[in-house]
Amino acid sequence: MPLTFTSESAAETAGLGETIGRLLRKGDVLLLQGPLGAGKTVLTQGIARGLGIEGSVTSPTFILVGQLLGRLPLYHVDLYRIEGAVEAEDLGLDDYFFGDGVTVVEWPDRAPGVMPPDHLHVLLDHAGDNQRRIVLTAHGRRYEELIASVVGAQTGAGRR
Repeated sequence: MPLTFTSESAAETAGLGETIGRLLRKGDVLLLQGPLGAGKTVLTQGIARGLGIEGSVTSPTFILVGQLLGRLPLYHVDLYRIEGAVEAEDLGLDDYFFGDGVTVVEWPDRAPGVMPPDHLHVLLDHAGDNQRRIVLTAHGRRYEELIASVVGAQTGAGRR
């Protein structure tokens, strides 16, 4: 069952990401979908903090895949500029999906056939001036457990 959050600010979105980041394990894959400016990179910045990554995190739009080191490596993939599945396959994404770190993919809808069947799907959308609606949907048992852990870790702010 999907879990919906309403974020009132970029700081809240990053805070949710940090909670998720603390709970991630080797091999976890998160697919972040939403329009431009919905908060995908802000959520990823929080995930990075939760993984113990210091410094700034920017979307790797032009390099396509960025790697950051923390408690686990974070592979930050941005598929916005690709033309389809063939170009995505050329990136060797399976090496990231099944590697030693955590993979966060922005714009997974650009190459849906390349994405692993088990993942956490995160839909972000505008819900007002600074508000964002964030929907977590588990695909696979591991991600059902992850959502349950996120619920347990949250203080209740913004959760419905």
